[in-house]
Amino acid sequence: MNRKYIVHPGGQITGELRVPGDKSISHRSIMLGALAEGTTEVTGFLEGEDALATLAAFRAMGVHIIGPDKGKVTIHGVGMHGLKAPEADLYLGNSGTSMRLLSGLLAAQNFDVTLTGDKSLSGRPMKRVTDPLALMGAEIDTNEGKPPLKIHGGKQLRGIDYDLPMASAQVKSCLLLAGMYAEGKTSVTEPAPTRDHTERMLGGMGYPLQQQDSTVTIEGGAKLTATRIDVPADISSATFFMVAAAIAPGSDVTLKHVGINPTRIGVINILKQMGADISLHNEAETGGEPVADIRVKYAPLKGIQIPEDQVPLAIDEFPALFIAAACAEGETVLTGAEELRVKESDRIQVMADGLTTLGIDARPTEDGIVIHGGVIGSGEVDSHGDHRIAMSFAVAALQAGGSIQINDCANVATSFPGFVELASQAGLNIEEIDD
Repeated sequence: MNRKYIVHPGGQITGELRVPGDKSISHRSIMLGALAEGTTEVTGFLEGEDALATLAAFRAMGVHIIGPDKGKVTIHGVGMHGLKAPEADLYLGNSGTSMRLLSGLLAAQNFDVTLTGDKSLSGRPMKRVTDPLALMGAEIDTNEGKPPLKIHGGKQLRGIDYDLPMASAQVKSCLLLAGMYAEGKTSVTEPAPTRDHTERMLGGMGYPLQQQDSTVTIEGGAKLTATRIDVPADISSATFFMVAAAIAPGSDVTLKHVGINPTRIGVINILKQMGADISLHNEAETGGEPVADIRVKYAPLKGIQIPEDQVPLAIDEFPALFIAAACAEGETVLTGAEELRVKESDRIQVMADGLTTLGIDARPTEDGIVIHGGVIGSGEVDSHGDHRIAMSFAVAALQAGGSIQINDCANVATSFPGFVELASQAGLNIEEIDD
């Protein structure tokens, strides 16, 4: 089945919106809640396919989980050593986060398990986690560095000091989860800051960590204590409406209760540098995570050289930012973003192809892209099954000369269930067609 979006030009984005819960935090709430002692109650859980894949995996390993029901999930933790061998392979759909984090956690269990995924996930690189895990003593078989991952249980892991070759929150989190089971200390040093949801949640559940400069250290053998977790709205999902309001004259939107973790706000920093009118209101903290209402009003954007120190803080938001660049005056240059080539798709190439189809001068480079702002035309683009690309091109229609058809949009459900309904409510002229 090919799910298509047809988005008609024009419109503006207004009102107050609450986007779904943060995907990164939803994944981690299930993983750590399952390993905790006691009952963890989660609110705001993202009921998208990726986070549900993580939930199903832990159910398959014997964890009693109630929900999700309107974002509420109750997890009866089994403790650090209470997981049971699943009866079949664990299928993780499109979720790279699930596979990479689970590989660390499961490398230390006393049973064998195989992790599989859909066609897209089966093409994504896993050596970045399996290589350092092997240094810790794990035994994981891959298909030439790609899934499926066959994890051999019963191995005693050893702590290591590991310098990440590239900034990756998934690799860092994988090694910290393995480090909870390892003999001695595991230290991970990152070349640039990445999202720190794992560290915050470990701390919130009582697991001791040390952080010094760019190194985080964990020692094996401690335990997790159940807690309440309120998942804020996902800034990656809010980004589509932030960009939409920034490019469409007359727009004024407020996005409620969005997570503004300092390791995730690159999109706000970059849009502000481009001239966007963005303000934060009702700033608070929930479960160790900062949140705020984000108000965005239309203002003319200008092209910029995107600072490389912001790239890891906005890595998932670049498809939408490329739309902002296409609507900005002048040239926007991105460098230092080679990680974008190994996401759900090669996001640099796929976005460049789509923008070119729509009449925008977009030239991919090895580690980024150069986009000249211009007039977005109409046409047919392919998202290559990548949820963030599908939603980004939907937003582009606000400034398009004609309708945009976007193919292969079913995977939007992995991160943003209800996107079409919420976008329509906000002012986007979008229809969804299955054929």
